[in-house]
Amino acid sequence: MTARILVADDDPKHAQLIRLYLERDGHQVLTVGDGRAALEQTRARRPDLLVLDVMMPEVDGLDVCRILRADPDPGLSGVAILLVTARSAESDMLLGLDIGADDYLSKPVSPRELTARIRALLRRVRGGENREVLRVGALEVDAPRFEVRVAGTAVRLTAKEFAILELLAREPGRVFTRGQIIDKTFGFENDVSERTVDAHVVNLRRKIEANPAEPRYVQTVYGRGYRMGDR
Repeated sequence: MTARILVADDDPKHAQLIRLYLERDGHQVLTVGDGRAALEQTRARRPDLLVLDVMMPEVDGLDVCRILRADPDPGLSGVAILLVTARSAESDMLLGLDIGADDYLSKPVSPRELTARIRALLRRVRGGENREVLRVGALEVDAPRFEVRVAGTAVRLTAKEFAILELLAREPGRVFTRGQIIDKTFGFENDVSERTVDAHVVNLRRKIEANPAEPRYVQTVYGRGYRMGDR
């Protein structure tokens, strides 16, 4: 599964190491050294995925993520984003997820883990070729096209939000624990906490629910986990 990947990192040696591993994995890779260049090249080259270092000059990785997620062009706002940072506190990770990042790695980064996570992200973004459109009430989840509509209106989701929604929509009414959601949508990522799942669910509800405080679709089952409402 090859892709066009933009790596934004102000450490040239680190950026080139990442580039080497990604190119060995068959990807086309472009590197830039600051956030402003990352935005310019994303708009010009339309990559499939961004690897963003958080601490960069000009515009940092978090601001790049915010700007792209707010862009009205779905080709830009829907690009997969993986943040890389020296900050390891859980609050920093949740902030990255809250502004729309799909995944988050703390330095020092294992190049092999990075390439494996990118493979997983690309699988989620692109979906399976023969999977059907899932419908629950006015909600439609089109996995092959990575599209979600509510009452006919398109909704832009991150790759992880989409993966969680698809999981729940495939079995309306079934309760998934947070651990099961992690296993089924985060795969090998063994450092994911239950709070990370909750952060994705909060963002998901903001986008698909008429009233996020009283969700129709992504419902909490207290003491157990989440389910897709079947009404």
